[in-house]
Amino acid sequence: MDGSATDTDVLVVGAGPTGLMLAGELRLGGARVVVIEKLAAPTGQSRGLGFTARAMETFDERGLLPRFGQGETLATSPMGHFGGTQFDFTVLPDAHFGARGIPQGQTEAVLEDWADELGADIRRGWEFVSLADGFLDGDIVEITVRTPEGEERPLRASYLVGCDGGSSRVRKAAGFDFPGTDAGRGMYLADITGVELRARHLGERLPNGMVMSAPLSENIWRIIVCPDGTPAHDRERTVTYQEVADAWRHITGEDISGGGASWVSSFTDATRQAAEYRRGRVFLVGDAAHIHLPAGGQGLSTGVQDAANLGWKLAAAVRGDASDALLDTYHDERHPVGRRLLMNTRTQGMVYLGGAESDPLRELFGELIRYDDVKRHLAGIVSHLDIRYDLGDAPQPPHPLLGRRMPPRLLVGADGETRIARLLHPARGVLLDLADDDAVRNAAQGRRDRVEVATVLVKPVEGPDPLADTTAVLVRPDGYVAFAGSSADGLDAALEHWFGPAR
Repeated sequence: MDGSATDTDVLVVGAGPTGLMLAGELRLGGARVVVIEKLAAPTGQSRGLGFTARAMETFDERGLLPRFGQGETLATSPMGHFGGTQFDFTVLPDAHFGARGIPQGQTEAVLEDWADELGADIRRGWEFVSLADGFLDGDIVEITVRTPEGEERPLRASYLVGCDGGSSRVRKAAGFDFPGTDAGRGMYLADITGVELRARHLGERLPNGMVMSAPLSENIWRIIVCPDGTPAHDRERTVTYQEVADAWRHITGEDISGGGASWVSSFTDATRQAAEYRRGRVFLVGDAAHIHLPAGGQGLSTGVQDAANLGWKLAAAVRGDASDALLDTYHDERHPVGRRLLMNTRTQGMVYLGGAESDPLRELFGELIRYDDVKRHLAGIVSHLDIRYDLGDAPQPPHPLLGRRMPPRLLVGADGETRIARLLHPARGVLLDLADDDAVRNAAQGRRDRVEVATVLVKPVEGPDPLADTTAVLVRPDGYVAFAGSSADGLDAALEHWFGPAR
């Protein structure tokens, strides 16, 4: 395609965590990217407080964890929950309940600084207006935007990505189906000051609803208020602190009306997923592709992982290193993840928010959680460490790591110890030569601009080891294993499929 006919390679609509993560990924892959965001400045609101274990690994794979101010290992909690039923996540290897207490505003600031340093063009106060016809057939996507001066003008790119949230204008303009269930109830979220509360970290069910409360700092409390029987709110209507205080008193009997709030918001239990994540040259990422009850703080984390999955593939397409089939794998891999996300958040909503009719379900969960197999299963779901992509024509039986994220094992090479996360910082593929094998190293010849080769040994671990007798592992830029075996047989085909032809 003639790049001179476009303003950029990829247009990203939305500068939340998902859009900013995608912008950084695209720049690491060499693609030009323009991000447009209708807000003139970041809100700085806390909103999502942290991210899941797998999202934390994703940030680690780009060297971002030190930017959160706590080094490469953020504080995590071994204790987590599923629908308010608490258990120890460390029953699953490498699992925890994720990084907690990190305001979404801080996450956005970290990602924006990173994307900006990499050369992303982030335009605040620019609003998406419309999408021109022909995006399903043409070589260029054209949109109309409104600039901060109120002028409407076109922007053209090879690809367009909607990262503009649950009410995505890009999704609507491109005609994506968005099936699911409508909201059945309205709920409130707020950071409040000037009150003294009792901590209810996992929530408390009372006759008129459920409330949660946790201190964010010495003077600020995060509260979630879920009154029974409250209809869904109009998303365009401004919610007042008095509404939140009234709902809190209705459920708890406590009067917090003398306090105030740094911000208040409402949300619902609406559950929807785009039928497809790609239509021609238009893609949906994050909340634009899936909305759900915010149970366990999984929304931001899923959006970040959507971006990490799509970014390197889209950049490869821009460079000419990827076929159209590689772009199709974004939907093929992430749509099932989104479907599973909706399943688990709906289930947690039934347990969290159901009235007396859900008591048997809560009792059953209390019994099942005593079994380690159940704990491992639920910890995998909520941490997102259980994701396994179907990579198609795999050997039978497939290697236990194929399609899964590469576990965070210590690697020892000529230059000392390292970790797979550090090797992935440039967002290129990594080929681990675990047996000093010329055939493995030679397979990557002609793709060294896209695949780093590391001759290393894996430090042993106690118990069963999925890497036992494995001599070669090909790890994609998003951290997932694309090939693993005891020889180089099949490695050439995997390299060709994921990283294009040799040059």
